[in-house]
Amino acid sequence: MAAESEGEGNKELIVDDDLREMGSKAVWSVGSCKPGNGVSFLRDDNLNSYWQSDGPQPHLVNIQFQKKVKLQLVVIYVDFKLDESYTPSKISIRGGDGFHNLKEIKTVELDKPSGWVYLSLSGHDPRETFVNTFMLQIAVLSNHLNGRDTHVRQIKVYGPRPNPIPHQPFQFTSKEFITYSTLR
Repeated sequence: MAAESEGEGNKELIVDDDLREMGSKAVWSVGSCKPGNGVSFLRDDNLNSYWQSDGPQPHLVNIQFQKKVKLQLVVIYVDFKLDESYTPSKISIRGGDGFHNLKEIKTVELDKPSGWVYLSLSGHDPRETFVNTFMLQIAVLSNHLNGRDTHVRQIKVYGPRPNPIPHQPFQFTSKEFITYSTLR
């Protein structure tokens, strides 16, 4: 699993092979946005575009799934060098069945991040490697330099890659083992 980091200008997204991006299976919405900087810019794979909030904090990004999913990692692209006071400094990640019962999973403080920021959703217990949820909410609680609105350039959410063979107790990784893992 990728570790939390706030590297200096890390533009390359690096995620373990045992994780898959789950964002395409979700409905995305935001609490507010400036015209021309809406929710679609969070998912366009363009680091030069961004979602810009409009209004009072917290600024919310809602990620809703049709069925319960396992999530392990949230990766956010922010750039203090370009966005300065629009850059988030404190983020809360919440999960639940819907808006009515969201519970905080993690709060993270960021110090002038430039690049991909990896936020693990695993708990303190080593057996809690993922969050099982219908909805994830990312709340920007504050910005650097007491900025009001926020810029987030990309968000990716990752869950464990499913076992390619149902009812198989082992997860084989090589094609040779997978080929000979079932009886006919």
